[in-house]
Amino acid sequence: MADPAGLADGDRDGSPVDGRSAGGPTGPAIVRASAIGTVVFLSASVVAVLADGVPRAVAVAIDLGLFVLGCGAFLWAFAVALDRSRTTAIGIGGLYFLSGCAPRPVRRRMMGLLAAQVVVGVAAASAAPYTAVAASVLVPVYGLGLAGLWGARHGRFGDR
Repeated sequence: MADPAGLADGDRDGSPVDGRSAGGPTGPAIVRASAIGTVVFLSASVVAVLADGVPRAVAVAIDLGLFVLGCGAFLWAFAVALDRSRTTAIGIGGLYFLSGCAPRPVRRRMMGLLAAQVVVGVAAASAAPYTAVAASVLVPVYGLGLAGLWGARHGRFGDR
């Protein structure tokens, strides 16, 4: 049965999922971070399109910050997946797009948030072309990186 809280089976009984260190983020924390980042990004993008000057500079800083965090999450996910791949067959579609490795509610939420980031990024860049708002198209790396981190740490893949 799919767990709406975003936990893999091993998380419910306290046993770690392969590749997950005890001190790392839990499944729900990763989903929550993606949701919070998306809401902050949406808010900043609306302000950036409507205002110029300092508000736009703050929005660009948020965009670049989320991009850098996403790059870090992407690389962290890759490192965890690389370690897990010794005993587990991990595919890119499952790792970064949670295809077949995550409970349906988690996959829908994470991919929905990623889709929202893509739509907001393209819409903001289109609404204020040739400005610094174009940096908004970089933000979906944040959602993709966090989805990959969820998949690497909590995803269920077949054995090698």
